[in-house]
Amino acid sequence: MIERKFVSEKMKEFQIKGFIGTILKNAGQSGVKLKKTPLGEKIIISASKPGLVVGRKGENIKLLTTELKRKFKLENPQIEIEEIMNPNLDAQVVAERVASTLERFGGGRFKMIGHRTLGDVMTAGALGAEITITGKIPSSRAKRWRFYQGYLKKSGNIAQVKVLKAYTVAALKTGIIGIQVSILPSSVVLPDKVELKPIVADVVIEETDVTEEEVKEATEKVVEKKTPAKKVIKKAAKKVADETPAKEVKKEEKSE
Repeated sequence: MIERKFVSEKMKEFQIKGFIGTILKNAGQSGVKLKKTPLGEKIIISASKPGLVVGRKGENIKLLTTELKRKFKLENPQIEIEEIMNPNLDAQVVAERVASTLERFGGGRFKMIGHRTLGDVMTAGALGAEITITGKIPSSRAKRWRFYQGYLKKSGNIAQVKVLKAYTVAALKTGIIGIQVSILPSSVVLPDKVELKPIVADVVIEETDVTEEEVKEATEKVVEKKTPAKKVIKKAAKKVADETPAKEVKKEEKSE
């Protein structure tokens, strides 16, 4: 009995999310969260365009509350709207944007739409992104087009947990087009990332009060301690004599 109750509640939650998603399709709706409170059910809607969700003088909110009461038998649904700060890093918003632009301009410009949205995602600060469009584009046969850029994990824990994924469909004249978006945000710390830090030597510089006269005296002492010019000449002559071969020395002696 308890398992059936949990399953029915989850099914009801899934149906509510799908219903809200169909109504707020073009409002940049990202996700829906349901919470139970003593006053009633609290529904938090994340959207990139809160003005479209609210509507003129709150018409959309009133319509949503009445439909939720009638269709799902909710006693007192309280709807809250949460604005997405960076919609270009939200996979669901990006997928909905691609679907709406495809429905607006048609399948002939799908390459331009894919490259432009991918560029917007990468300029927003994503480490990597991938947009997959599957369907009868541009010919009558179904094809799969993939637009990707950056670094994106395909397997492992990061690919399952950290990579943001979303899937939606676009209804065109040629048929239904599937759109899948995967984004790796910049906040993810990769386990194979290595940073090399420069070695900084601990040098302690002591400050001393040295006058210009003391510096001049020190330089004069260093110059005086240098070897005289005679010693330098003798050393150079000895070096030249050592480098000359023995045969040349004998010839010079004979000539003398």
